[in-house]
Amino acid sequence: MPPNVNKGNYFENQFLVSTPQLDDPNFRQTVILLCKHDDEGAMGIVVNRLSGHSARDVFEQLEIVVPNEVHTQIPVHNGGPVHPELGLIVHTDNPSGWESTVKMGGGLSLTSSKDILCDIARGDGPDRALLSLGYAGWKPGQLEHEIYSNYWFTTPADHGILFAPEVDSKWEKAAGLIGIDTRKYFHQIGHA
Repeated sequence: MPPNVNKGNYFENQFLVSTPQLDDPNFRQTVILLCKHDDEGAMGIVVNRLSGHSARDVFEQLEIVVPNEVHTQIPVHNGGPVHPELGLIVHTDNPSGWESTVKMGGGLSLTSSKDILCDIARGDGPDRALLSLGYAGWKPGQLEHEIYSNYWFTTPADHGILFAPEVDSKWEKAAGLIGIDTRKYFHQIGHA
């Protein structure tokens, strides 16, 4: 049985990095920023899958005026299979006070309101932001069981990897944070 996670020992503001044992097509070779993890479950955003949409699509859908085309090229990530219509923005903390913002720690916040998108369109948004549609979610105890079953390992979240424009190398780089070379990664990992 998986070990219990005691209150205060949660994995918030960590990367979940999938292992080769995880063959679910939604999560194969993914890196997830864990935004919330407590006794009610967990929620995170996949940070290395693009949705095929750009900020331009989001701005047009929400009828946001864009004075500068530069900001329309920001890619939108596929944040996960839960509520794929829900827009979420992971960003560096900013004193602007956007509605529906939750501070996650480590200098990061999560916002789901239109006002941050209006600021991004004007060039007044946060210093760094990752736009996503949808999220990944786990019921209580589910994530702990998956970690214990070697589907995921955790690393501290790294802003350089999180906000990097190239998504194809994020899985390898996140694994490298704890010394794992994915090219030499064994299919079976044991428990210490």
